[in-house]
Amino acid sequence: MTGRNATQSRRRFLALGSATAATALAGCSGILSGGDGGDGGSDGEAGTTTGQQISLSDFRGSGPLVAQREAPGGTSIEDLPDLSGELTLYLGGGEGGLYLDLINLLEQRYPDFTANHRLEASSDLANTIIEENEAGASPADVFMSIDAGSLGAVANADATASLPDEALSTVPDAYQDSEGRWVGIAGRARAIPYNTNQISESAIPSTVQEFPEAAALENSMGWAPSYGAFQSFVTAMRLIRGDDETMSWLQAMQDHGITTYDDEFRVSNSCADGELAAGFANHYYTLRVQSARENSPIGLAFTEGDAGALVNVSGLEIINGTDNADLASNFVRHVLSAEAQEFFATRTFAYPMIPGVAPVGDLPRIDELNPPEINLTELADVAGTVDLLRDAGVL
Repeated sequence: MTGRNATQSRRRFLALGSATAATALAGCSGILSGGDGGDGGSDGEAGTTTGQQISLSDFRGSGPLVAQREAPGGTSIEDLPDLSGELTLYLGGGEGGLYLDLINLLEQRYPDFTANHRLEASSDLANTIIEENEAGASPADVFMSIDAGSLGAVANADATASLPDEALSTVPDAYQDSEGRWVGIAGRARAIPYNTNQISESAIPSTVQEFPEAAALENSMGWAPSYGAFQSFVTAMRLIRGDDETMSWLQAMQDHGITTYDDEFRVSNSCADGELAAGFANHYYTLRVQSARENSPIGLAFTEGDAGALVNVSGLEIINGTDNADLASNFVRHVLSAEAQEFFATRTFAYPMIPGVAPVGDLPRIDELNPPEINLTELADVAGTVDLLRDAGVL
């Protein structure tokens, strides 16, 4: 069995049991509210103050993983034009409810701005937009999705408009469409949560292909194959290794002994409880466990260069035919602002997409991970993955 590399630049261990207690935020409240606390105008100029005096602490989460963070870098919404007007937002995916908190903050900040939203599964909304576009035009101005594959499906149907260069230039090329049709706003990395009382970091293989031979993990792992994130991971494996090898891996994992759960938060909680030695889950579920259960014995490891190291993104795109192109472009820039990216990092524990905002806790930065080189839009072939999982007896 191959353990982790000697260096820790590409694959790092995150032991969260000794997180410090939360401390008060300091030196951050002036980013949005202005130094003198006075009311500004509402003429749409960059830097004006319009609605409530929203500070960085309103965007930032709290708890032991967020303690003593420095102020984020990047473009502040203070430096962007005010949001004004009505925007129709199609919001796709299970994290949509969390993202609505960000929308609410922006509406509080800008009283002349309203985001009318439709919240459904990403794939369903993608199909709706494609059908609406074929029929003439979609009422949606912006599609915001947790699934890059759904964004790609809409873009490939020629249902998107151009994104602003100011937004695209802030996000690494790997996390945006090569033709600038969609852009990532928050990242999630596949990872291995594990119980630090049961196994050491050195027992975690550096590639997922080695897990069926890991003696320390026999009959003590968990996964959630009905979960969309797991299916994206398997889709990535199919792209990299083909269906036959993927089928063999799924069967080998079952032979090795693995427990099925409904979702990856439960997988991570079970690792903290000691029911499992390790599991497969998105990185932020471990952070959510630790945030709720301080000093829980849970660590987080990352594999290297394979499907197990996949970094997927939530993202957004502007819908073709919108009558609110300027507002939609300005909204995109706001979602990639320093404050909004701090929201994603500290409230949802996602990876921020701009270099000026650090991930929470001891997470490696996104450019320190070693994900596989695949086009994220190709993760749209979920139907083929579901068929494979069924054939393997996993679903």
